[in-house]
Amino acid sequence: MGKKLYVGNLSYSVDDQSLNQSFSDFGTVSSAKVLMDRDSGRSKGFGFVEMSSDAEAQAAISGMHGKSVDGRDMVVNEARPMEPRTGGYSGGNNRY
Repeated sequence: MGKKLYVGNLSYSVDDQSLNQSFSDFGTVSSAKVLMDRDSGRSKGFGFVEMSSDAEAQAAISGMHGKSVDGRDMVVNEARPMEPRTGGYSGGNNRY
């Protein structure tokens, strides 16, 4: 099982393909995804990369964290599970 990495502080010019290419120097990239804003279609400035092994993931963290790409220093670390969201918008079903 591979390791999923969080990659933050990405330049808006980075896309899935260039993210995959950057991390392929450290091993086999299972997937690379830059998250896009649904409304504007522009990058949100972060994404996720999944490496095929723990050793490759550690090598990618060591090699890519702090590396400058298009004038921005990338943040790379092991992805954490998404926290469950609480509260927020009720969907408009409240009656006053």
